[in-house]
Amino acid sequence: MKNVLVIGGAGYIGGLTTDFLMKQGYNVTVFDNLMYESQFLKPCDFIYGDIRDTKRLVELQKKYDEIIWLAAIVGDSACAQSPELTREINLNSIKRFLDATHRKIIFASTCSVYGAQHDVLNEESPTNPLSLYASTKLEAEKYVLENSGTIFRLGTVYGVGDRFSRIRLDLVVNVLTLKALTENKLTVFGGDQWRPVIAVRDVANFFVEAVSRDYNDVFILKYKNITIIELANIMKTIFPDVKIEVTERKFQDLRSYRVDSSKAESNFIFKPRTTIESEVIKLMTLFEEHRIKDVNDDIYYNTKYIKALLNDGALTGRNDS
Repeated sequence: MKNVLVIGGAGYIGGLTTDFLMKQGYNVTVFDNLMYESQFLKPCDFIYGDIRDTKRLVELQKKYDEIIWLAAIVGDSACAQSPELTREINLNSIKRFLDATHRKIIFASTCSVYGAQHDVLNEESPTNPLSLYASTKLEAEKYVLENSGTIFRLGTVYGVGDRFSRIRLDLVVNVLTLKALTENKLTVFGGDQWRPVIAVRDVANFFVEAVSRDYNDVFILKYKNITIIELANIMKTIFPDVKIEVTERKFQDLRSYRVDSSKAESNFIFKPRTTIESEVIKLMTLFEEHRIKDVNDDIYYNTKYIKALLNDGALTGRNDS
């Protein structure tokens, strides 16, 4: 079987991607700096490293048939904490690596590249990145495509990941689940904002299938388009006592868009199938059984954790290549 390098394989998406690759029989190596983890215990090869160390990555990549690139600073607000760091990690490190190797990689991008638009958007629709996160991902896409790579533009991810990696509690479905359970109340600003959403396990399945394919293309991934008020109403069906309070939006929400994922659905065997309800129930069980000791810990929230690392001097925007 192929030797697969998963860059960022200890993360929220990388955890399940690594598990599913191993289950398929691939020889998997995870390359990660464990920014959000204190250990890596999976039964696969592991390399502790920083993606800014281009020289090291260029040497390592020679051993692998396929490379999945998941490492990134993720989210508008998290990226805004240090523009220098964001550009170095989300863009410059990828450009340097591809300039040196011209490797085909499988790359995680975002539907945020579209900005706020009213139409249902597909891969050919105009992009309009409104944040540093979106703009660095979009620019990195260019280098991936020039080197025959595969790009997945992800909708907002939800649900429970693997057994080892930290869960994210700053994603809309996960946030609403926690608030419904702990506060018994959901405050919805406007509610008519659209989000394309997809379960983390479904995203991982697409990355695994991409290893066996040879697409030099961009694919949008989503399970469904849904409004925030519709999400709140799903919570109401699972938590009948929760109160939903709808208030007027104080500003235009720039994260409102719908996408068409029919291209991915026609080119890949795998189809998104993990419902919002099933993942909400899994999350609810984790919270009710106190399997997450402190749901307010910064580690579960990208922006707060990145900010804390920057304040402590544990992260810098320097070029470590």
